[in-house]
Amino acid sequence: KKKLKISGRELLSVPIQVFGLDQLQVLEMSPEQESCLRYRMELLPQEIGHLRNLTCLYVDSNNLKKIPTEIGTLSHLERLTLSNNSLSSLPAEMGALQRLHSLHFANNNFTELPAPLCQLKSLTFLDVSDNKIDTIPSSIRHLEKLETLLLLFNSLESLPEDTCLLRNLHTLWLGNNHLWSLPAAFGELVNLDWGCNYCSCNFEGNPLESPPPEVCSRGPEGIRDYFSSLRRI
Repeated sequence: KKKLKISGRELLSVPIQVFGLDQLQVLEMSPEQESCLRYRMELLPQEIGHLRNLTCLYVDSNNLKKIPTEIGTLSHLERLTLSNNSLSSLPAEMGALQRLHSLHFANNNFTELPAPLCQLKSLTFLDVSDNKIDTIPSSIRHLEKLETLLLLFNSLESLPEDTCLLRNLHTLWLGNNHLWSLPAAFGELVNLDWGCNYCSCNFEGNPLESPPPEVCSRGPEGIRDYFSSLRRI
């Protein structure tokens, strides 16, 4: 088997037989999207490192409190979903997952963006919504391929200037944080696709003062003009 889905209301752990499936590429232990079910697994066992051919690992909506360091041996991993768990940290070894391009860990207990993530230069999609994150490290600039960054429902009061170096961003959701201002270089993110009602760059639910919301709605050019006018004063 190359794909395996395990489900069950009382799911507490990964059946030991799974770790003998050395050709396994996709392992899914998440409830169906339309289900309100939450599995009870608290620990992803260290034996997960035996599945060296995994490309996709789905463990949303469990009760995970820890990710083992052995996750760093899954060198073929391209997609990892950890949303709706009880995680507050990630192991440094995750920085070794240099094929990972999609990472979801919305609705956990993070208070800062984990440093190992900023080593994942292949990331194109990152969802860290609905946590308690109040700090974005300047090292986020290393995620040069990032196209989608979702930061809704966190505790951000500011964005580092380095965020404006992510020139491949097409979607940036910042709604429902505590942002009073945006970096002066924000207008350089010219690949953000404002679309209808600037839905690809979301600011709703922030007490923005600089630039004001009506300027933000004009897109990167309006933001760039706004900060240029301040420099002339």
